Amino acid sequence: MNHILYFTFLDKIVKIVDKMIVYELICPFRMIYIILPSKLYNMNISIGFSTLNFFIISLFVFSSCQTTEPKKVVDTNYFESREIGVRTGGIKMIPIQSDSFTFTIWTKTIGHNAKARVLLLNGGPGATHEYFECFESFLPKENIEFIYYDQLGCGNSDNPKDTAMWDLNRYVEEVEQVRIALGLDQSNFYLLGHSWGGILAMQYSLKYQQHLKGLIISNMMSDAVAYDNYADEVLSKQMDPVILTKVRAIEAKKDYQNPEYMELLMAHFYTKHILRMPLDQWPEPVNRSFSKINQSLYVIMQGPSEFGLSGKLENWNVFDKLKTITIPTLVIGAKNDTMDPLHMEKMSKEISKGEYLYCPNGSHMCMYDDQEIYFKGLIQFLKKTM
Repeated sequence: MNHILYFTFLDKIVKIVDKMIVYELICPFRMIYIILPSKLYNMNISIGFSTLNFFIISLFVFSSCQTTEPKKVVDTNYFESREIGVRTGGIKMIPIQSDSFTFTIWTKTIGHNAKARVLLLNGGPGATHEYFECFESFLPKENIEFIYYDQLGCGNSDNPKDTAMWDLNRYVEEVEQVRIALGLDQSNFYLLGHSWGGILAMQYSLKYQQHLKGLIISNMMSDAVAYDNYADEVLSKQMDPVILTKVRAIEAKKDYQNPEYMELLMAHFYTKHILRMPLDQWPEPVNRSFSKINQSLYVIMQGPSEFGLSGKLENWNVFDKLKTITIPTLVIGAKNDTMDPLHMEKMSKEISKGEYLYCPNGSHMCMYDDQEIYFKGLIQFLKKTM
């Protein structure tokens, strides 16, 4: 017995080479190919598809028919730079016009996908793009391009220190100028807004949805009054009554600079409804972003804290206008969020192509405290609508 029968798995049809004959067997999961030296003609053995002359000395089985999960391969073009001239790691500074002034806006693109380019709108208002850095652990391996963007007054962008600039409609026009500068259009442009960024994303979509391929509203209700009522009627009642009394006493005096105010809220509200982790375990990108919040922008638009809404946005409401949004839209809510998850689900039903993603373990920052569900749902939505 001087001849060998080899079993191997091949990814594509094997050509007949040299003096080898390739035969094909079917197993339940894959094709199996038998490779035989063609000079072996000693005995006849029928295997159903042909009669072969061969003599077997030994048998080696290198693989079975058991299936394995295919590894995801990142398209090499995903990391290919599209920059012209001096390369900056994807950073692009964009001049925008606002009234008679010109300001510079910071953006950074990660990856390249001609079908899906996701512009990220951070919350606050006044936080930075940095808390979105967890997206780098999920989207690149799916070949999804995303773009960091610090809004005017935030992070690496210009800060005019002019409170007249802290205006929702002005920010809508800013997003439109950023879109044009980045070459985003209806063939690739997804807008993801989180928290305040969700307000901005909804308001932008109501005016400019013709430029969008898809919309993601993450952790933001469409009615500020309903949001404030939810904080007062539902979330506050979950707080220790002694702590709540102290918080309300400080608010009654408008003593928001009192360090005890945020100390009480961080320990008894933020760790339950903003990010459900002990404070000393909050992820570094979150801490870094929150430490840079533009307090002027935040207080004027939102109010002194996340415990309700009392700034310029306190009467904002577009719930009845959601039905005019016709593009694919994903609404993301979470069980422990500062935003009412039932309201978030209703929003998704108002939009003709709306979908709802519920994060049962998450809070306002469910991209951190319910990561697997958050990113699985987000990625499925993007791939389905690309």
